[in-house]
Amino acid sequence: MNSFKRVFLVVMDSVGIGEAPDAEKFDDKGAHTLGHIAEHMNGLDMPHMGSLGLSNISQIQGIDKAEKPKAHYTTMVEASNGKDTMTGHWEIMGLYIDQPFRTFPDGFPDELLDQIKEKTGRGIVGNKPASGTEILKELGEHHMETGDLIIYTSADSVLQIAAHEDVIPPEELYEICEFCREITKDEKYMVGRVIARPFIGEPGAFERTSNRHDYALKPFGRTVMNEMADEGLDVVAIGKISDIYDGEGVTEAIRTKDNMDGMDQLVKTLDKDFTGMSFLNLVDFDAKFGHRRDPQGYGEALQDYDARLPEVLDKMNDDDLLIITADHGNDPVHHGTDHTRELVPLLVYHNGIKEGQELDQRQTFADIGATVSENFSIQMPEHGKSFLKDIR
Repeated sequence: MNSFKRVFLVVMDSVGIGEAPDAEKFDDKGAHTLGHIAEHMNGLDMPHMGSLGLSNISQIQGIDKAEKPKAHYTTMVEASNGKDTMTGHWEIMGLYIDQPFRTFPDGFPDELLDQIKEKTGRGIVGNKPASGTEILKELGEHHMETGDLIIYTSADSVLQIAAHEDVIPPEELYEICEFCREITKDEKYMVGRVIARPFIGEPGAFERTSNRHDYALKPFGRTVMNEMADEGLDVVAIGKISDIYDGEGVTEAIRTKDNMDGMDQLVKTLDKDFTGMSFLNLVDFDAKFGHRRDPQGYGEALQDYDARLPEVLDKMNDDDLLIITADHGNDPVHHGTDHTRELVPLLVYHNGIKEGQELDQRQTFADIGATVSENFSIQMPEHGKSFLKDIR
């Protein structure tokens, strides 16, 4: 068969499928995001992922092994040194990240905060890892009274600044975040993302608005997306994909509100005539349930996602390719609130598969980027080995 005209790449953010070979090094021995959620739920109801071959990769409670899987299946090992969103995604598109992004479990150093205070003339409160909604409950009223910036982080490499829109208008907050982006780019701080978090409302009823803005580091090298865009191919980024790559190689960016909106946008993209790749990140699994250690909510979100898959499969043309994977784990029964170093599932589907086969385990996420590159006959990435011939 000829090459695929459209590739639909779906990243189920944080949906790991068992500890990676080097999990111990990351303090993640025994992590298994899907397995532990399924145990908590007394079985996951995900018949469509099951029919593709999810339990053929690793038996997940409640999901039957497919006698004839509809997709080719295996796991992927992360080669890069990290377990965060940007590292996982950048590797998927052909990069290898040797130097991990820095995290700040004890808050940011005084030296950095002093620079921000001097630039803005404002005080700073917070400076710790926190849930965005909880820190508003704790410090929102203080911020309204004083104008102090609420600065906080998470288990990810992020510097987040929350400000009430009536106290600091979004445009001013964006300028502050742009300054913070500039001073945290180098190896000294190596912060993956700076995020503006505007909110509105009164004490006891604060609400984050849709004026959030992410300032990511640019990828350290050219990705498969850069090569695609340069060759005139379409790269449709859905959800936070454009932010993760700082717009590099993106020809169309579509923001989403949540997982279901992400699936809506994917279904709409299937109705478009284009040549290239649609790249979707489903963030809720990670942000709403993994970090908050909510296995019940995570399990329900997985089942809701599964229920939407038939809409996707029904719209696929014979020259379409669907790749479903993840970028790291975030086991909701694991200690702490951090990501977990796990293998990720890889399911590869097209209409021409009579019976899905087990592929060799991939030793880097970059194999996806290499496969996309070979399919479109563009410059191959430095890392990764294409599996295109194995899925035909």
